[in-house]
Amino acid sequence: MMQMTCTQLSDKDCFYISESRNKLLSYPIHCHADYELNFMEHGRGVRRVVGDSDEIIGESDLVLITGKDLEHVWDRTGCESSDVHEITIHFSADLFGGSFMHKTHFQSIFTMLEKAQRGLAFSEECVQKVYPMFNALVGEKRGFYAVLRFMVILHELSLDEQARILSSNSFARVRHVVDSLRVNKVQDYVEEHYMEEIRLSTLADMVGMTSVSFSRFFRHSTGQTFSDYLIAVRLEHASRLLLDSHLPIAEVCFECGFNNLSNFNRIFKKNKHCAPKAYRENYRKQKIVI
Repeated sequence: MMQMTCTQLSDKDCFYISESRNKLLSYPIHCHADYELNFMEHGRGVRRVVGDSDEIIGESDLVLITGKDLEHVWDRTGCESSDVHEITIHFSADLFGGSFMHKTHFQSIFTMLEKAQRGLAFSEECVQKVYPMFNALVGEKRGFYAVLRFMVILHELSLDEQARILSSNSFARVRHVVDSLRVNKVQDYVEEHYMEEIRLSTLADMVGMTSVSFSRFFRHSTGQTFSDYLIAVRLEHASRLLLDSHLPIAEVCFECGFNNLSNFNRIFKKNKHCAPKAYRENYRKQKIVI
């Protein structure tokens, strides 16, 4: 299993900033309890891995990670730039404790921090907007005003409607909670029985509905059909098994509720853009325990 690492953030600090230029630092994939906001420019070709998200970044990249179990790394092996500029800010969840920070004015920030448990990549437009703010923050020597600048950055980021969630729930170990007791009851059942055959009629009876009514209700409440939801849950567990075990792919397939290997390979490749074997091999190149 991945071991959790410690950042340089102390209990007395609101946040800790590190800046590097032209340094080809090599870190193994890791996770930590502190929140992380990572900005990179001139990093075209860098491979960013956040949970089960694996992407090659462009000229600039800005990602927020608040999940303490969410593994991540920026691998510069494929980057040919000699002018990589990186700013990393670590801050604690404690910064947002107390009644003051729970006022309405901070609601968008709280919503953003919750989404970022799965990793949140911000749009290019947003990056360009906050870039001068990052430089000003790095140069700010007065502690109080540095905190104010940091809060403004978080606020501007929270307004980015094009920000993308990166990782699936299972990698961040985050449960997507819907404001419906009936949907949550179904989700609990699926988490316990995803490896078995699950009939729509069984779930409909569980919440006192007909199968047709339940299908409409579930889609309205979650934004996806139950069939798509079940496949997503099974794929998340299959992805985790591929990386955290040495089980043969066929066994992973059946352990996660897929009853046909060729069908599993087809669905996995459609959703993860690579075959299960390649997915396991590519990820393990980065998975070094520290």
